Amino acid sequence: MRPAFAFLVLISLVGAAAYAEENSSGVALKGLDEQQAVLTVADLDALPRVKVSAKQHGVSHEFEGALLRDVLARVGAPSGSAIRGAELADIVIVEARDGYKVVLDLAGADPAMRADRVILADRIDGAASEAAKGTFELIIEGDLRAARAIYAVSAIRLERVR
Repeated sequence: MRPAFAFLVLISLVGAAAYAEENSSGVALKGLDEQQAVLTVADLDALPRVKVSAKQHGVSHEFEGALLRDVLARVGAPSGSAIRGAELADIVIVEARDGYKVVLDLAGADPAMRADRVILADRIDGAASEAAKGTFELIIEGDLRAARAIYAVSAIRLERVR
């Protein structure tokens, strides 16, 4: 009985580790009305792709990914002319695996409201993002400092400021 139990425990641990590894490459999304989704690399690849040039630590890079607006649409975020009135108080909280967070206003992340783009990138200078930095990076075109750029993005959620 004991060897069988030990085997089951071992199988469970291996399965849990595989599940955690598989889900560590996704981004948890949460909308204003509690809609939830997990964005994977395949999901990001299915969205329209854009390239953005940005400096990090004084070095220019070309990042590729999807507009944050398109990512947020997966959880029902308003965009374009639908951002008015109460929606102007909606914020986007982006969190990294290490707990680092930044907050953007939803209108400021929408290309219908600003010329500079905000993207969730998975490629830098033509190559996949470094594993040590995580799969996904938030890049904000036009920022003079990269302080709001986040690597290893793990969660993005919308909230309404009341």
